[in-house]
Amino acid sequence: MSDGVTVFLTGLSGAGKSTIADALVADLERDGVPVTVLDGDVVRTHLSSELTFSREHRDLNIRRIGFVAGEVVKHGGTVVVAAIAPFEQAREEARQLVEKHGRFLLVHVATPLEVVEQRDVKGLYAKARAGEIPLFTGISDPYEVPGSPDLTIDTTGTPVEESVRLIRAAMREGVS
Repeated sequence: MSDGVTVFLTGLSGAGKSTIADALVADLERDGVPVTVLDGDVVRTHLSSELTFSREHRDLNIRRIGFVAGEVVKHGGTVVVAAIAPFEQAREEARQLVEKHGRFLLVHVATPLEVVEQRDVKGLYAKARAGEIPLFTGISDPYEVPGSPDLTIDTTGTPVEESVRLIRAAMREGVS
């Protein structure tokens, strides 16, 4: 078994997944740890560009992320994933693909809907509320809260630096 690990950040759009992922990657790289980043938006551009936002395609996208993460972890690599990943079953499939080869740390970025709507960094919630975006997670499409995340972070009251510290501590747990 390798020492590889995947940190999988899930949560609503605007919850802070990419912000935490960027800070975590910078922190790991400062410590000399090479990191592969699988950001949901980037993966959709390069690996899953043909997929829609149907449930079937969302699940397929998360399975692809899980497969790639598992391949990196198999060789001792560290992977940071930032993806909405709205469905529990798809997240569990990603976990299984990674855990064949190493560790999987599910981090629920549990920032409440009211807060992410207030942030609405990309203007997506306003468009979803206006009916311009169908199947928008948290508005017209469900987000299934993880049943047993390894770590839960609400960015409403947890600064980015503290989020990184909590994740790094969880990454060290169980490592001999």
